[in-house]
Amino acid sequence: MNKKPYIKKQLHELLYQALETEHGGIKIYETALTCVLNEDLSDEWEEYLEQTLNHEQVLLKVFKELNLDPNTMTPARKVVAHIGDSLVTAMKMAKAQGGPTAAQLVAAECVVLAETKDHLNWELIGHLAEQGQGEETEALKTAFEAIGEEEDHHLYHTKGFARELWIASLGLPAVLPPPEEVKSVQSAIGAARAQNQRDNMLQAKS
Repeated sequence: MNKKPYIKKQLHELLYQALETEHGGIKIYETALTCVLNEDLSDEWEEYLEQTLNHEQVLLKVFKELNLDPNTMTPARKVVAHIGDSLVTAMKMAKAQGGPTAAQLVAAECVVLAETKDHLNWELIGHLAEQGQGEETEALKTAFEAIGEEEDHHLYHTKGFARELWIASLGLPAVLPPPEEVKSVQSAIGAARAQNQRDNMLQAKS
């Protein structure tokens, strides 16, 4: 059995899902910004929204280079779209029913959920750019080099904000902006190291 047609189909599926994730990400950040209270987080999400708009354009360029129709809606892409719409709905629900603090927490969690999928997409694209073969590789490599570090930033920094905002809401000492932001974390290892330093950062603030 020749696996190449299947692998190519899966690559295209990944790209369709990645594009839909960026589409949804734009709506998610636009909605999250209506829920945010913390000024540092607001600045972060404003930046991430601009970057997500650019990520969408970078992917559309990849689609053009690979002669893919960006409007193709696969069954799995429909699921990605549904999840994105559900996160937007969740934030609107929290804002309407839960109050400002609850809405901000829900927004942070929704961004983390969306960025977890987004980060996985780009991690896989980067892996294919490094390990794959064929005419697609160069287009993927160019896209990943332009975007990869920004996706790390989006995920790990927002996770840090979500954790510290929750801690603050529980009446406990929080580090805001979070250690991940202060230390300009760009990797999972960096995020773990930054989190391990939060006690020292709390003591320095007191």
